[in-house]
Amino acid sequence: MYQVIGTARSRAMRVFWMLEELGQDYEIIESGPRGKAISDINPSGKVPALIVDGTAIFDSVAIMQFLADRHGALTYPAGTVERAVQDSFTQFGCDEMDGVLWQATKHRFYYPEELRVPQVRKAAMWDFDRSMQSLATRLGENEFVMGDKITVPDLLLSHCAGWALGMKFELPKGRIGEYFKRLRARPGMRRALERAGKNAA
Repeated sequence: MYQVIGTARSRAMRVFWMLEELGQDYEIIESGPRGKAISDINPSGKVPALIVDGTAIFDSVAIMQFLADRHGALTYPAGTVERAVQDSFTQFGCDEMDGVLWQATKHRFYYPEELRVPQVRKAAMWDFDRSMQSLATRLGENEFVMGDKITVPDLLLSHCAGWALGMKFELPKGRIGEYFKRLRARPGMRRALERAGKNAA
């Protein structure tokens, strides 16, 4: 059984969802950033961590791709052109969505108050809107970013969309809005939310 350190209100949610999509059992070790459970194994104090055979793996995206590769699902094989395209969507999610949202989040409540710059939020929203325009063009009429097959970046992008909603960013209507709704309505996402919620109760 896998162990995941983190909470549903963090990037650990991506890992919970991934494990549900893969049909893998896991234990949630509740810990927010810099909590004892995570700080004991990760000097940065960042969540999530995945414990596999006594080894801790950090960074939600690295964990997701590891799990996809290990279980041969939600991914194309390494070294294929399809995997390169898939990875480009993953990188897009990290750079153009996660990075923008994290920058806005840090200036909202993470940084000490004297370091916060309220104007960053406006710039981040502008960046996010441009990213959504780019994603709409790349997605086209596809069901998922890679066509008719769900892959790692779909979960990443959709999780970032939920984060954006929590930050009061505006999500686009039309194809992209429906794409996010479709993904977030998946049974695996629902199960992950329910399980994480029960664990926190």
